[in-house]
Amino acid sequence: MLSRVASNMFWMARYLERAENTARLINVNSHLLMDLPTTVKLGWEPIIDILSGRDGFYERYDKADEASVVKYLVTDKENPGSIINSLTQARENARTVREIIPSEIWEQVNGLYLSAMQNRQALLGRRRRYEALSGVIRANQTITGTLAGIMTHDEGYAFIRLGRNLERGDMTTRIIDVRSASLLPELDGDQSTFENIQWMSVLKSMSAYQMYRQKVRLRINRPDVLKFLLLEPRFPRSLLHTLHQVKALLEELPRHEKAVEATEKLETQLVDGKPQCLEQQELHEFIDDMQLGMIKIAEQINKTYF
Repeated sequence: MLSRVASNMFWMARYLERAENTARLINVNSHLLMDLPTTVKLGWEPIIDILSGRDGFYERYDKADEASVVKYLVTDKENPGSIINSLTQARENARTVREIIPSEIWEQVNGLYLSAMQNRQALLGRRRRYEALSGVIRANQTITGTLAGIMTHDEGYAFIRLGRNLERGDMTTRIIDVRSASLLPELDGDQSTFENIQWMSVLKSMSAYQMYRQKVRLRINRPDVLKFLLLEPRFPRSLLHTLHQVKALLEELPRHEKAVEATEKLETQLVDGKPQCLEQQELHEFIDDMQLGMIKIAEQINKTYF
């Protein structure tokens, strides 16, 4: 397989996963507005921080209100990580490997892009936003399932899954880092009333709420949520699961020694760090280390194969 083809398949998957995760974040934040009392003003700025877009956002917008943040994250062509730009890049990568991937995948990726472009206004407006963003999520899930069901599980499919899992693990760390610290503004008096809602939103951001409740039957609390989202090996969006997947996929490829070594090092660091026991500042520093470790894995993959 040509390195260019492997790279395009890897990045097609990363961009699709990025669009889906961004859609999830916006939908959950919109729902959180309805769950909180009217006296609590929900901030949209943390969503920008999760996606590392603060500097670019304030170059174009004066304040981080709902309309500006949603536009920046959904349709702004100047934002490389917007849903529209992510789907554009995914489509372009898919187009260049049309002869490699199943024709159904190209049709679905192209259809998702065209649908998002056609529904840009619906994605922005509050009335139809949930439905339109859910369409992006469902379409990406369909692509994932179709790939698993009809594509030969060869090196090309391994690169697709590598891209998806690295992007997913990266987003998991971002959501936990920012949402756990600053999702809700400072509140007067007893904040325990809102803590449950806050951690519930963290779980829902990764569609983890129901699976968490099946495993942990106690009241939602910070240590259990952190343990589930970072260390649960059987939940597909936990950081540990994504690292296990990356390691297994790399071992299917040639010349994988250095990338596997970097992955194993990060796995050990994650498990030994016991993140569920860390205070907020310690957790922030720990998450930074996890993100740096994932960057090193991605760099090693790029150096070895692309």
